[in-house]
Amino acid sequence: MKSLNNIKVLIADENHLKFIDDINDAIDSASKQRGTGIARRTFEYLADKMKQGKAIIALEEGEVFAGFCYIETWQEKGFVANSGLIVAEDYRGIGLAKAIKKKAFELSRKKYPNSKIFGLTTGLAVMKINHELGYRPVTFSELTLDDHFWKGCTGCINHDILERTGRTKCLCTGMLYDPAWEKPTYTNGNGIRKRSLLDLIPKRKPGVAKKKNKLLKKNK
Repeated sequence: MKSLNNIKVLIADENHLKFIDDINDAIDSASKQRGTGIARRTFEYLADKMKQGKAIIALEEGEVFAGFCYIETWQEKGFVANSGLIVAEDYRGIGLAKAIKKKAFELSRKKYPNSKIFGLTTGLAVMKINHELGYRPVTFSELTLDDHFWKGCTGCINHDILERTGRTKCLCTGMLYDPAWEKPTYTNGNGIRKRSLLDLIPKRKPGVAKKKNKLLKKNK
């Protein structure tokens, strides 16, 4: 049984280019197992992400590929996508996907603090992780309108569904995190503040109620 303690989750760089073939092999394998689409990326595309410091890689003992994810920006950096999340088969079920997603989310928030973060997924486990990070399920119309993003779906086996529905729906679920929903100065343990009903009720200044009562007495 693999252990998360032996795995390092890192921001990828040029030293990790040798793992790109392993990444794409893992993507192909997972796509066949699920029977759903995971778009394969070119070597050059993933290499560029690593060189720009926009990718997360997980390695066991620093040598064996275990997982990967990368970030993309769209609509003049108004939207950020954490894409291509993959965990090698031998490393599933130990919480690695959650560790990679959290690292990618933190990197996205650091690089683009005002951008909306979104993703498409068919995996229930990923949806659960996204929810814990503060994402919400949304319609595709709330995601980026950038054609270049949607062009990336052409490598998916379900792309025809997306096209037939005019990009309104597919087998994937769209999920979105909007920094405007939360105030980062107060946290709930995940680094995200959950607003309550009390936050929406205007707070009276001290002494206001007493002054109001005095005025009422004088008018009697």
